[in-house]
Amino acid sequence: MNIKPVLLSAVAATLTLAAAQAALPKLAVKPKYRVCFNQSEMDNPWRLAQTKSMQDEAKRLGWTLVFTNANGSAAKQAADVRSCIAQRVDAIFLTPREEKPLTPVVLEAKRAGIPLFVIDRKVDEAVAKPGRDFVAFIGSDFYDEGRRAAEWLVKQTGGKAKIIELKGSTGSSPAIDREKGFGDYIKKYPGIKIIASQTGNFTRDEGRKVMETLIQAHPEATAVYAHNDEMALGAITALETAGRKPGKDITIVSIDGQRSALDAIIAGKLGATVECNPRFGVKAFQTLKDYAAGKQIAGRLVNEDRFFDITNAKQNLASAF
Repeated sequence: MNIKPVLLSAVAATLTLAAAQAALPKLAVKPKYRVCFNQSEMDNPWRLAQTKSMQDEAKRLGWTLVFTNANGSAAKQAADVRSCIAQRVDAIFLTPREEKPLTPVVLEAKRAGIPLFVIDRKVDEAVAKPGRDFVAFIGSDFYDEGRRAAEWLVKQTGGKAKIIELKGSTGSSPAIDREKGFGDYIKKYPGIKIIASQTGNFTRDEGRKVMETLIQAHPEATAVYAHNDEMALGAITALETAGRKPGKDITIVSIDGQRSALDAIIAGKLGATVECNPRFGVKAFQTLKDYAAGKQIAGRLVNEDRFFDITNAKQNLASAF
C-alpha cells in the first residue's frame, strides 16, 4: 500500500475543512455569551429534558439564554431564528423541526455574521453544509438508531414478523433516518415485513389514535416499530383496548430511552428502546467555546446513545430522563 497518497488526501481534507471554517462568522472569546436556543416544541419528555439541559448549563456558566418555543410550527421557528438574528445575539443553537423550511434561516444567520449550531435534527445539508454554512451538527445518529431497533427486533422474533410502523413528523430528519435505518436492515430478512406505516407525529395521543385504526385494519400484526417512545406508549394503550397483549402476542420496539419507556420494559409491555440522548447543554456550549478559541471543529459531533431492554432497564431507570 502506498501511504503517501493517503496522507496527502488526509491533509487535503483537513485543509479543506479549515478553509471552509475560516469562511464562517467569527466569535470573540468572552467570559459570557448571549445565545439563542430555538426549540421546535415542548410537548413531550424528550424536549423538556433537552431544554432543561441547555438552560441548566447556561445558568451554570452565567450566560444569557434567549429561549424560543416554536410550538410545533416550522414557520414560527423560522420567525424565531430571524428574531434572534435581529437581536444580534452572539450565537444561535437551532433544533430544526423540519429540514427544508429551516434551511434558509441558517444561511441568513451566516450572512448576518452570527455563528449557528444545528443540534438534534438536521437541516437540508444539500443546501446548507456543516463546517461551511453553519459551524457543526451536534446530535444522535438517527439512522443507526433505526438499525439498532431493527437488529433487536429481528433477533427477538427469530426473523419473522409483520410490523406496523409508527413514523415521526413528516419531513423531520429523525423520521427520515429512523425509517431508512430500520428498513435497510430488515431487507436482509424476507420473513420480516412492514405491513402498515403511518405518521403519529411523535406524540402519544396520535400514536394511540393511529394504532387504533391500524390494528383494526391489520389484526395479523405481530410487531410494532415506533420512531419514539411517546408513540409506542400510545400504541400500548390502543393495543390493550383492542384486546391485544403487548409484550406477549405483539412485540414493540421504539427509540428515545425515556423513563416511562423503561417502566414499560420492566412491566413487560415494551420490548426495547434505543436511547436518543437529550442532554445537549454541556457539549453544545463547550463546542461554542472551542470554536471561539479557534479550535478546529468537526462538522458532525455525534452523541453516544445507550440501549435498554429487560436486561438493563431497572438498573438504568434512575439515569433516564
